[in-house]
Amino acid sequence: MILTYKECINKYGSDYMIKKEINAGNLVREDRGIYSSDKKCSELEIVTSKYPKAIISGESAYYYHGLTDVIPEYYVLATKRSETRIKDKRVKQLFVNDNLFEKEKTKIYHNGVSINIYSRERLLVDLIRFKHNYPFDFYKEIIGSYREIADKLDFFAIESYASEFRTCRSIMKSIQLEVL
Repeated sequence: MILTYKECINKYGSDYMIKKEINAGNLVREDRGIYSSDKKCSELEIVTSKYPKAIISGESAYYYHGLTDVIPEYYVLATKRSETRIKDKRVKQLFVNDNLFEKEKTKIYHNGVSINIYSRERLLVDLIRFKHNYPFDFYKEIIGSYREIADKLDFFAIESYASEFRTCRSIMKSIQLEVL
């Protein structure tokens, strides 16, 4: 189980007691301010605990939704524009407008870890909007995956999110041509 420094202080009482638990082997320091009571925990669990306000997006989100089998080199985390910059080699940070940050946010479980992630519908709109940022073969693989699950998508949610942008018509036209 992952614990933050604050949770460790509440549980063990002091910094001295935390160090004592680490030396006894009952607690493992995984990262700055992140501790684990298990000997092994996943990097995903560490990253999501270290940045609880962030939402998994981009290549990472496509992977965790099962739309691609390409394991991302880093975790793509979306944060509000007002958040501080994340200085972590494992993370690529995307700054999102505050009014769009929470839209289509959902929670899924991956290997027993609960993660904040954007919905497949939002990711489809973002894929169309930023297709020039992805290699062509990666883009086509994800579009192919969306074609396979087209009947499971909520098109009202897609239209609702796409309507936030001035290029709404071209986004919806691209989705109709490439996915449906």
